Amino acid sequence: MIHLSVSDIAAATGATLLVEGAREVSREALIDSREAGEGTLFVAFAGERVDGNAYLAAAARQGAAAVVASADVDEKTVSELASLGCSLLRAEGDDCEEFLLRLARRVREDHPEWLVVGVTGSVGKTTTKDMLAAAFGSQRRTHATRGNLNNLIGLPLTVLSAPDDAEVLVCELGMNHAGEISRLSAACEPTLACVTNVGTSHIGLLGSRENIARAKAEIVSGMRAARGLDPALALLSSGDFTPLIADGFARPAGVEVVEAGQGEKDAVRRASISLDEEGRATVGLACADGWHGEARLPMPGRAPADDLLLALALVWRAGLDRDRALAAIEDMPRTRMRLEIRTAASGARVIDDSYNAAPASMAASLDVLATMACEGRRVAVLGEMGELGDEAARLHGYVGAYAAAKGVDLLVLVGGELADDMAEAARTMGLSEDAIERLATVEDAVRVIGPVLGAGDLVLVKASRAAGLDSFVRGVLA
Repeated sequence: MIHLSVSDIAAATGATLLVEGAREVSREALIDSREAGEGTLFVAFAGERVDGNAYLAAAARQGAAAVVASADVDEKTVSELASLGCSLLRAEGDDCEEFLLRLARRVREDHPEWLVVGVTGSVGKTTTKDMLAAAFGSQRRTHATRGNLNNLIGLPLTVLSAPDDAEVLVCELGMNHAGEISRLSAACEPTLACVTNVGTSHIGLLGSRENIARAKAEIVSGMRAARGLDPALALLSSGDFTPLIADGFARPAGVEVVEAGQGEKDAVRRASISLDEEGRATVGLACADGWHGEARLPMPGRAPADDLLLALALVWRAGLDRDRALAAIEDMPRTRMRLEIRTAASGARVIDDSYNAAPASMAASLDVLATMACEGRRVAVLGEMGELGDEAARLHGYVGAYAAAKGVDLLVLVGGELADDMAEAARTMGLSEDAIERLATVEDAVRVIGPVLGAGDLVLVKASRAAGLDSFVRGVLA
């Protein structure tokens, strides 16, 4: 929570203090005026659809202690804010993102006792973050990123909403462009951090996997040592860009590097893995200090086993009990729309993984579809993936080919030209034309596919968020 005077907030952020009211900022920052309450700080983003500056007075009426404008404020609103005792600031350059980042950094500096754990990577960030939240939460008062609020707005809101008695903050750091993770890292200053992997997400914006690796490596730029953890530590999954991140970024910054994977020299390694008929993995784990353990993951697929290695390694290096941490991970709740198993009205089981997608996560989800027990047909309903740039056609083709290689009984492809690329690749790999259904819209998919699903069918639904396949899930569940 925020415990700063409005003059201190202005000094920390570069904002201009226009009205100094009597109310005390004592709670979190928020960007939705409807959530305002006593002691909160409302930050008014001028969005494309909603201009928060129109709701400054409304937030004050609901108890906000201070509001931050990003545009000129009319005299009537200024007068009302003053009469309510609500302070008014104007963000420097009307940049609310930078205002939040600077304020988060100031609050972080005021809490050197926090152990901040940062998580970034191309895929698996949210699963790893959730595992870490469960593991640390089993032994320490832990505050974590909600959902995947991991961007230039979501991360500072996470820091600014940390309870006063928090001991550990688990922060997810996402990005679209180079330079963003360095800004996020500066705002939360992790002592422990991990890079889950380097994939092809955002390759259309960054141009190459090496550039993606460099962008993820920015997390080390804001890292700081803490009492009992000096130097700061970066945990990396063993992979092709691990040396680049370790030797090009982490070690030159004075950050210790530890690796996790399947190699004998990895500090934490996967000793064994087996899948049950629901596709859930039981993972044998080994640490370099001789500790061994086993965990049965609550979500299906092999990919979360890699996330588990990272979570366990960070728990170990933080000095916590690894057995208790694994028990908490086994019992952790599932994240909505991420390999969530649901039952349709027809009796078909739906693997709802519609929240987001990248080529690697598409392949991992198709693996889940292929390994789970199924008495009927295996159906893959796939939409298009975003931010792949010039590589989009090729990478969508790979997904279509992989789906065919997995032997799906019905491949439903929703979208435009990129869905055509998946369909063509699936045909090239030998999938029968009768097993491929091309549909232009999600509504078409609900209308055509919904009625033909039956008891015993297993249906994977996956695409980038913009494809809207969560509407397909809702349609077939109704």
